Amino acid sequence: MPKFDIEKWCAHVQNYRITFCYVAPPVVVLLSKHPAVDKYDLSSLRMMNSGAAPLTRELVEAVYARIKCGIKQGYGLSETSPTTHTQPWEEWRTSIGSVGKLLPNLEAKYMTIPEDDSEPKEVPVGEVGELYLRGPNVFLGYHNNPTATAQCLSPDGWFRTGDVGYQDKDGNFFITDRVKELIKYKGFQVAPAELEGLLVDHDAVNDVAVIGIESKEHGTEVPRAYIVRSEKSKASGVSEEEEAANIVRWLDGKVAYHKRLRGGVRFVDAIPKSPSGKILRRVLKERAKAEAAQPKAKL
Repeated sequence: MPKFDIEKWCAHVQNYRITFCYVAPPVVVLLSKHPAVDKYDLSSLRMMNSGAAPLTRELVEAVYARIKCGIKQGYGLSETSPTTHTQPWEEWRTSIGSVGKLLPNLEAKYMTIPEDDSEPKEVPVGEVGELYLRGPNVFLGYHNNPTATAQCLSPDGWFRTGDVGYQDKDGNFFITDRVKELIKYKGFQVAPAELEGLLVDHDAVNDVAVIGIESKEHGTEVPRAYIVRSEKSKASGVSEEEEAANIVRWLDGKVAYHKRLRGGVRFVDAIPKSPSGKILRRVLKERAKAEAAQPKAKL
């Protein structure tokens, strides 16, 4: 396909009896919610592999419940040539949410993310940190940019990925968000991807992105959700204001106190994303600034 279309994708799976497919998180969201999916026979699918951004357990389970096809994840970066982790097919359901196990000839560790100039320290299994990688596939540096190279590549070959996550006792690696995208609420770190994974499970939500906004009221950064409202929600007769309040209350019951949507909910027609499916949070942050400058403008 010259570009992705959920209806055409479903038709191709049905007509060509596709057994395996690489997908990005926006496709997984559509498979969990789009009405077109029910019109096609997708039973030939044996497995899908997702990358580009983290998937939550809730989303993977929702797709499996609907089309009876598992989704495994992998992980890598351009700087690592590219893949470093993948879930074995047979483990897709025993480690849902994981990007899998480290591939051969690689080393990995999770390190603290200091708020000051102190040196990062390795964290034990199960604790959250920034993922560092080392191996023969790691790049030698950025072309003609020694400053950027020095910021992410140590003299002994450890590469700072900029991704946050943890490793479990069974050697499964989890990626929860980007270091630069973490929302810092009064000293607590909030991962936008975690909140997005929960919110997409709500009946009123077709798609969602969470960003941090500066709040004068709270004197800190707070999470705000930008949501594409579902047709079911629109048809319910509930106003945007009521639905936004409903969503905030619903999430309050599922997350720790510091992770609540103190920045509120804003409804949008679409979530800005790159061709690979990554959320363009920069675009939403610019929108948030414009909204703050014109608080009375209709959203």
